[in-house]
Amino acid sequence: MKDKFRNTAAPIAGALLTAAMVGGLAYAVGTLPSETSGLADEVAARLDGAGAFNPVTAVLLNFRSYDTLLEITVLLLAVLAALALVGGWQGGVKRASESQNPVLRGFVRVLTPLMMLVSGYLLWAGGHAPGGAFQAGAILASAGVLLFLAGVDWTRRLPRWAERGLLSLGLATFLAVGLGVMPRQGKFLEYPPEVAKWLILVIEAPCGLSIAAALIALSVGGRMRTRRTLAEERIR
Repeated sequence: MKDKFRNTAAPIAGALLTAAMVGGLAYAVGTLPSETSGLADEVAARLDGAGAFNPVTAVLLNFRSYDTLLEITVLLLAVLAALALVGGWQGGVKRASESQNPVLRGFVRVLTPLMMLVSGYLLWAGGHAPGGAFQAGAILASAGVLLFLAGVDWTRRLPRWAERGLLSLGLATFLAVGLGVMPRQGKFLEYPPEVAKWLILVIEAPCGLSIAAALIALSVGGRMRTRRTLAEERIR
């Protein structure tokens, strides 16, 4: 009887908890005001000195740049944790046969330069239109993953120090810019209005590369060195 009660009580408790959460969210959404201006007017009034005419970029890299700095930090920590579990990015890559996926290799040779061009455009356009480091990094990472799937052995040519440098480049640049403006502005990540545009670009370009390297590592790293592979290497 006790086991039957426990087996029944757990699903019922989970269902009640889920219903309470859904009800709370529904009540919160239902009580929201029908019309709200938010902070759109305040953001628009300060775009001239923000260094970006796109309000999203202005918020992410100027008005609330702390949030973006923490996002880059969390992404780097996630990659380091994932790579620690699979035994590292390098050393476990298996070279694909040159006879495999001939259609994919031909397609990648045409598509990769276009993807790199689109990535650069999104990075530059982020200041005045939708785009930015995250979008550019995602496109660049897609190109890298396609190269790996097509059998291009590009990961073996990347030294370990270069791999780590790419992963940490965005965060290091973000911190360097934030600390560099402190002697003049007196605050961390408080950009001088006359050079804010260029400082944002200096931050976004390395962040785009780091985001691409992180996404590639998370996608490809799990294919490289599993525990079984590590065990086989120890036996050898």
